Amino acid sequence: MAKQIIKTLDGNEAASDVAYAFTEVATIYPITPSSPMAEHVDAWAAHGRKNLFGQPVKLVEMQSEAGAIGAVHGAAETGSLCSTFTASQGLMLMIPVLHRLSGQLKPVVLHIAARTVGTHTMSIFGDHSDVMGCRNTGFAMLCSASVQECADLAAVSHLSAIKGHVPFMHFFDGFRTSHEIQKISMLPEEELKKLIDEDALYQFKHTGLNPEHPVMRSTVTNPDMYFQSKEASNLWYDRLPQIVDEYMQQISMLTGREYKLFNYYGAADAESVVIAMGSVTGAIQETVDALNAQGKKTGYVQVHLYRPFSLEYFVAALPKTVKKITVMDRTKEPGALGEPLYEDVCAAVRHTDLHAKIYACRYGLSSKDVPPASIHAVFRNMDAEQPKVHFTVGLNDDVTHLSIPDVPLAVDSEGIVNCKFWGFGSDGTVGANKNSIKIIGDNTDMFVQAYFEYDTKKSGGVTKSHLRFGKNPIRATYYIKEADFLACHKPVYMSTYDIVGEVRDGGVFLLNCSWTPEELETHLSNKVKRQIAQKKIRFYTIDASKIAREIGLGSNRTNTVLQAAFFKLANIMPIEDAVEHMKKAIYKTYMAKGDKIVSMNQAAVDRGVDGIVKIDVPAAWAELPEEAVQEDTRNIPDFIKKIVEPSNLQKGDDIPVSEFVPYADGSYPMGSTKYEKRGIASVVPRWIRENCIQCNRCSLVCPHAAIRPFLATKEELANAPQGFETKPATGKGMEEYGFRIQVSPLDCYSCQCCVNACPAKEKALVMEPLDTQLHEHEDWEFAVTLSRKETTFDKFSVKGSQFNQPLLEFSGACAGCAETAYMKVLTQLFGQRMLVANATGCTQAWGSAMPSLSYTTNADGYGPAWSNSVFEDNAEFALGMSLSMDQQRMDLRLKTEELLPLVGGELAEAAQTWLDSFGVKNEGEVTEGLSKAYIAALAKADVSGRAKELRDYILAHKEHIVKKTIWMYGGDGWAYDIGYGGLDHVLSMHHNLNIMLVDTEVYSNTGGQSSKATPVGAVAQFASAGRRSNKKDLGRLLMTYGHIYIAQVALGADPNQLMKAIKEAEAYDGPSIIIAYSPCINHGLSCGMGRAQEEMKRAVECGYWHLYRYNPELREQGKNPFILDSKEPKASFRDYLMGETRYAALTRTFPDIADELFAKAEDFAKEKYEIYKNMANG
Repeated sequence: MAKQIIKTLDGNEAASDVAYAFTEVATIYPITPSSPMAEHVDAWAAHGRKNLFGQPVKLVEMQSEAGAIGAVHGAAETGSLCSTFTASQGLMLMIPVLHRLSGQLKPVVLHIAARTVGTHTMSIFGDHSDVMGCRNTGFAMLCSASVQECADLAAVSHLSAIKGHVPFMHFFDGFRTSHEIQKISMLPEEELKKLIDEDALYQFKHTGLNPEHPVMRSTVTNPDMYFQSKEASNLWYDRLPQIVDEYMQQISMLTGREYKLFNYYGAADAESVVIAMGSVTGAIQETVDALNAQGKKTGYVQVHLYRPFSLEYFVAALPKTVKKITVMDRTKEPGALGEPLYEDVCAAVRHTDLHAKIYACRYGLSSKDVPPASIHAVFRNMDAEQPKVHFTVGLNDDVTHLSIPDVPLAVDSEGIVNCKFWGFGSDGTVGANKNSIKIIGDNTDMFVQAYFEYDTKKSGGVTKSHLRFGKNPIRATYYIKEADFLACHKPVYMSTYDIVGEVRDGGVFLLNCSWTPEELETHLSNKVKRQIAQKKIRFYTIDASKIAREIGLGSNRTNTVLQAAFFKLANIMPIEDAVEHMKKAIYKTYMAKGDKIVSMNQAAVDRGVDGIVKIDVPAAWAELPEEAVQEDTRNIPDFIKKIVEPSNLQKGDDIPVSEFVPYADGSYPMGSTKYEKRGIASVVPRWIRENCIQCNRCSLVCPHAAIRPFLATKEELANAPQGFETKPATGKGMEEYGFRIQVSPLDCYSCQCCVNACPAKEKALVMEPLDTQLHEHEDWEFAVTLSRKETTFDKFSVKGSQFNQPLLEFSGACAGCAETAYMKVLTQLFGQRMLVANATGCTQAWGSAMPSLSYTTNADGYGPAWSNSVFEDNAEFALGMSLSMDQQRMDLRLKTEELLPLVGGELAEAAQTWLDSFGVKNEGEVTEGLSKAYIAALAKADVSGRAKELRDYILAHKEHIVKKTIWMYGGDGWAYDIGYGGLDHVLSMHHNLNIMLVDTEVYSNTGGQSSKATPVGAVAQFASAGRRSNKKDLGRLLMTYGHIYIAQVALGADPNQLMKAIKEAEAYDGPSIIIAYSPCINHGLSCGMGRAQEEMKRAVECGYWHLYRYNPELREQGKNPFILDSKEPKASFRDYLMGETRYAALTRTFPDIADELFAKAEDFAKEKYEIYKNMANG
């Protein structure tokens, strides 16, 4: 055995660490959950790490996955060893080139964090639907089941690809393995280098395209030769299993870990055998051990090499005593007789003399948890008198009745300590626990495991960290349900979830709250107190929010305080050692953010250790009575009651299939977020009536629509709750109304954007603790019932727009998010007649993450009709919508033209008016009223014969009478990169389509990767040493067409200019695009995201971002179409850059190039402004 290197890391890092050694060229594109692999490679290359061949890897980020695999093909074609990293839709985009690479026998390796492919809905979580969609590409397919296997089998993949001349997909389960952290043993690179077949490598390199030994490749072949030439590759595939087996044997000898193409685990004389692959392996092995200890004869065949599927090695792995086989597939192929692995096993067994019954189990789609109880059910099914041949586990299928229920089973977990942490998205809990498990792994002799459970909200969702450690290897690949230590980091969870129900008898429970021991009596329910006492739980509290606020971290950044408290209570190592390790980890994690952040977090460690309060649990708690069950008298939709609320209560796994039948096509009711009322804020704004100047800026900038202006008549105010204060509304014709700014305390995120945006001399808003403002919930419930008021304010003014109901509310966006405000105001202006084509990305994640659907409807039931196709095709998707809407509206126009001569009176007049409105300027906006008048006339007309047939037909399709507006919505990753080709093509035509492009200058949704919107000098993923090329000037590029309306805006800098741009874009009869600056949490604003609006203003004042409008209609009037709305920059450009970590970090990590890149960035910005100024004066 070779001496190995011990590391604590996740599956992505394990695979990419080995891949780096074997890779010369890596071309990549970010996609969750595979992005960290490429990010590691980029960071290592930036810091000069050398591969096995003595060079840093040449890594290039491409504009799409199709581009990434195309570049891989080119590099491999010319003799370089290549890797790329992808998943899901990204892998699907690569398929055409995968066939080329395998056909040309290139030793390329793809490392894949296998993930669900979007169908009726999108999911970022793991299963095998993506890789199974590629099983006919000719790629060899090797599956890893654990973090350790990710490292070992990554090496097998690269080595086998070189020797076998066949490209490989090395895949492992997205999130469950890619993001799970384990302590593993890795072979030194010098040992790996010895295993390379140098002759095969030489042959590959010297058959690369080169004019000194030219050949023709990728030719075109006719039917007379294609079939034969395709069959000629059989030799390479026939010998590949033996090559893989030989390398597995060599890795096994070097590591002491046994690898085979098909590993068998269990009784030698097993009669019931499960066959599967991937992360489910650990749970199956634990189940087999438990059943065999009971005297059962069970076993498990773990598939490593799925393609080529070797009959010889498969048969050798199966016990000859097997009588029953269940094949478990982590994918679904609608309409197939069975899933892929099942079909392969059926075919394989037919080629043997075995007479085993074979059953098919579908499991774990989209990372659904698979505990031993589910595996026990699989074995029980084989023992049943009438076993199900095709079945599912992990759900309740009450429609097609395929599911079987879990069967509880105790598995051996002796010596393993289980810890669980209930956190809040963006509070740092996950990051702190990653550091904790690495501290334990790197500084003790214990085995460790960490896995993180969270939803697709950008922030504010529930996070659950599962940490295990102990003296024995950890195989469990499922959630912790009985914790030795459990921490609840959000006190509001105590009244929502069964937190202490997950604490083991005698375990430790830590609650982060501001409650004194006396206040716990009133704040904790009888059920919670009873459980604590009856289970003899050791109960502690800590006010981490107060500590973090006093240190200067802010009340939401409690992670470091709570991490220190964990180490103090868990007693894993001497607390002095733990403190030292935590402070070192803090320096490593935060050094790029500056000394102040480091020192504050290090101070939080000391305060966390000292801030714990032990609660003496009264014996009387054990005898407390049950609380009276409150009858639910709410009149709420079934969708909310049966799907949304159970999911939000962390009981989504219990929802039966039948509840989804009405939504099987992925169409869901809108506006579910208004029922959530999560109460997650620590502080919320309080309105100070006498200070308010009624500008409505607070409402405009609120990312979550949790603060709004309301107008009420005296009659309405007579029914208002006590304390619902108003002040006389200002403005012409507003004398009869009372004005009030109303906050929804249970929907607020504590971002303080509203307070910071308030321009009143004495602030009209101040932040107060949530507990002191809960009475405002009743006021909010009353306010939203107030009738809509027609005002004299311009609809397109800041003040006027905010009296319209926002049809985007309470989203899952980050606190302070700038993206939401742009779409929110669009819904206030056009929402009742608006279609939204949403590009994949952040805007999709926070806007459409089930069950939190934040687009909603008005009192008439109208609202934005929203959908998403995939990332790259959003412009084409919107074009299709436009073509369809035009065609259907034209159908009604033709029917109306036929109807007109058959009727008279009011209907004839309304019909003629409607027909005459086609093609008028700003048609959608100015004709909405007359379109509704036409509908009313149709409804009350008394007609007969053909006229009645036409009238009925038109009314049956009346949703197309009002002219609709179509808005594309997405970020710079879509518009500048992966979707640019489609966007350019669609805008080059003259269709009346609009785009709201929120420019965060990075791929926000996948973790802040560089895009072509990333400026020079910015640090981002795939630009670890600072971006070297300048940002694409998308607006100026599009101006070359001459017929596109283009505006560049920044809400916080000039909201009036934004409103002008929106008005002009909607009115323009042709394509329009608004490029909106959106500071992002990935930027690391030193002022905090609560001041994102002010950051936009600073960006414009220093010349970092420019405001303009380009209106082709002005040219037709003989005017200059370009209007520069930015003033001459006056503020310091460098000071602005240093206010964001993405720039300031470069001065600490690569100081030698920071000044050069910053100077370059400033020069580019000045040059761009001069160009704009010349255009404006031209």
